[in-house]
Amino acid sequence: MKNNVLYYGVGALLYCPATKKTIADSVISERFGTKYSLALCLEDTVGDRFVTQAENLLIDSVNRICRSRQARPFFLPKIFIRVRNPGQILRLTEALGRSLEIITGFIMPKFAAGNAQSYIRAVIRANELSQKPLYMMPIYEDSSLLDLRTRQELLYRLKDVLSAVETLVLNIRVGGSDLCHAFGIRRHPDESIHQIRPVSDILSDIITVYGTDYVVSGPVWEYYSGPGWEQGLKQEIRDDRLCGFIGKTVIHPSQIPVVNEACRVSEKDLGDARSILSWDPDSDTFVSGSLSGERMNEYKTHSRWARQTVYLAEAFGTKS
Repeated sequence: MKNNVLYYGVGALLYCPATKKTIADSVISERFGTKYSLALCLEDTVGDRFVTQAENLLIDSVNRICRSRQARPFFLPKIFIRVRNPGQILRLTEALGRSLEIITGFIMPKFAAGNAQSYIRAVIRANELSQKPLYMMPIYEDSSLLDLRTRQELLYRLKDVLSAVETLVLNIRVGGSDLCHAFGIRRHPDESIHQIRPVSDILSDIITVYGTDYVVSGPVWEYYSGPGWEQGLKQEIRDDRLCGFIGKTVIHPSQIPVVNEACRVSEKDLGDARSILSWDPDSDTFVSGSLSGERMNEYKTHSRWARQTVYLAEAFGTKS
């Protein structure tokens, strides 16, 4: 598992088309609050004929945010650029110049065997040009994952490829909408993606292969208004957490506080986590009742959970 709170702090990742001209003002005015990350998207949210225009608008937005931050303080989210292809990574790295300092990294859609090496080479080169680390977040959503005969081999092959830049992989992300689209499925507000067996099986395989070494983020929730949307999001996040996913892709600002609240750690869990991590390794017993006297804590079997719990509490806080 990752041993730095940085990997657990992406949290609610707000997707925004790079063509949205008001995004810089929204960030500068803290319209979305002070606990979220931002993805400026050049892929599915932008029409094919408007890519160059979108790149120019993105550069302008990032430059404005950077200049304003130099003039006065405001909350700066982790900012990622979701690209269409590896070439955009180097093109934007060079075009942004000094403003690159406020970019956290790049998001690679439809990460697959055919483009993985090219993306990794681009990220390595971008880091050579940058004064600070530039992270990557590959999205596992490509149709090649549908084939049961090759899925596990493919996931392990991609993991082997990523091992060369493991410290730069901030999160593994999953494309729930793309995977559902392949089967012609769309969930309603009272339904969780983890109930859709063909898709949940893919998500489970991703967690099985990557969950021990990487932070894997939960899929997007499409609803942001109407009856039951918030309750449905809360339930899916509970399902996410139970299945090993941390954080969530969001598509509307109203979803941000729901995700942030769900990422907070209960005081009871944090107390147990600290107790487990402070265990005397020379003790004659590695098992004890929890602080509340409700469950059993075991040093050897709960230490990974405990470290993750402490990181999440550091990033998102606690709740009673």
